[in-house]
Amino acid sequence: MDKVKKRKKQVAHGRSLRQVAALPYRWGDEGRLEVLVLSSRETHRPVIPKGWPIKGRTDWKSAEIEARQEAGLVGRIARKDAGHYRYWKRFNREFALVQVAVYPLEVTRQLDDWPERTERTLIWLAPEDAALLIDETDLGTLILECARDLRRREERKAGLPSQAGKPASAPL
Repeated sequence: MDKVKKRKKQVAHGRSLRQVAALPYRWGDEGRLEVLVLSSRETHRPVIPKGWPIKGRTDWKSAEIEARQEAGLVGRIARKDAGHYRYWKRFNREFALVQVAVYPLEVTRQLDDWPERTERTLIWLAPEDAALLIDETDLGTLILECARDLRRREERKAGLPSQAGKPASAPL
């Protein structure tokens, strides 16, 4: 059975579908954390790189491949997901609930050329701005939680007192 028919069968039986995503991040100027947001191909909504799991690959590896194809990103991806979010995916005549596992990807470089380069717009943003721009509320919350955890980890590595609990209005 091909992939599309299998997904339609899952939806018809009331089961949610599953996707994987990479949450690309980097440490920008002055050590500020930045998250990459890109446009979806069809609706041009702000999203993160995501797609269907690839047969024979782990979920984290599938997410890493999506980030490379959709945004030309190369880096270190977490083997454990940072969390999940759900969204409604529109198919031709129906909607399906999709649960997405999100894997943080520390970007070390961006390729000059990648498969979907001409189909998408990319922007690096502060996590707080990315969370506001993204339509999926659960993904926005996940971005903020992941950013908090990444900042805490960096502070521990640097031997600094934790600043992650400071108010959102304080400079990052």
